Amino acid sequence: MSASSQDILVHTDAAVMTITLNRVEKKNSITSAMYAAMADALDAAHADAAVRVVVIQGHESIFSAGNDIGDFLNGPPATHESPVFRFLRGISTFPKPLVAAVCGPAVGIGTTLLLHCDLVYAGDNAAFSMPFVNLGLCPEAASSFLAPQLMGYARAAEALLLGEPFMAESALEMGLINRIVPPLEANALAQRQAQKLAAKPLSSLVETKRLMKKGQAGMVAERMAEEGVSFGRMLKEPAAREAFGAFMQKRKPDFSGV
Repeated sequence: MSASSQDILVHTDAAVMTITLNRVEKKNSITSAMYAAMADALDAAHADAAVRVVVIQGHESIFSAGNDIGDFLNGPPATHESPVFRFLRGISTFPKPLVAAVCGPAVGIGTTLLLHCDLVYAGDNAAFSMPFVNLGLCPEAASSFLAPQLMGYARAAEALLLGEPFMAESALEMGLINRIVPPLEANALAQRQAQKLAAKPLSSLVETKRLMKKGQAGMVAERMAEEGVSFGRMLKEPAAREAFGAFMQKRKPDFSGV
């Protein structure tokens, strides 16, 4: 079965649901409506016993430039039921295997969502960044907890405090991704790996993932909630307003991406 909207495509085939970011002309910058569509897709995949694996992918030239700044400022997340928070809860608690294919820039949430995926395959053109500090904000998606745990404190501090991009080779060394391939091969590789997973007993996949993540599940939820409070407060402060204003002025007439 297939379901699609303009900016998010959702397709299910042979027990694998694929969520495709499909707003390439805006660098796959994510709007509130796109977060809602992805949250709905994860909810549907969770509930559907026929779906064993979910793949998240973008285009061979761009994974995601992060939040759409114009959309974000026009409708900032106000409650825990806002689409972005629904998506973050959905991806962080999703019980089945999550596979991602990443090519080109993966900015902000484009990088932090990968911390919740089980397998990540990257094109050799992938560039990861978490520039929250540069926008007067703090990390999200529990990345203030997961990034130091994965990368070690020193590398996480460099990535989160400086907000500078790091390339696929560094991401592989850190353990953020599993393999580097040419960009045209990344989505296909993710699909092949997803099919391998889908051929295995679902109960075994779910229980193995639960056991591996058991020690961090509570901390992830707690840190994500704390980050959300801080993020919302900082979004209203002068540093963020000044940074967003400068960013939008620089990017006119295209306000996409962070």
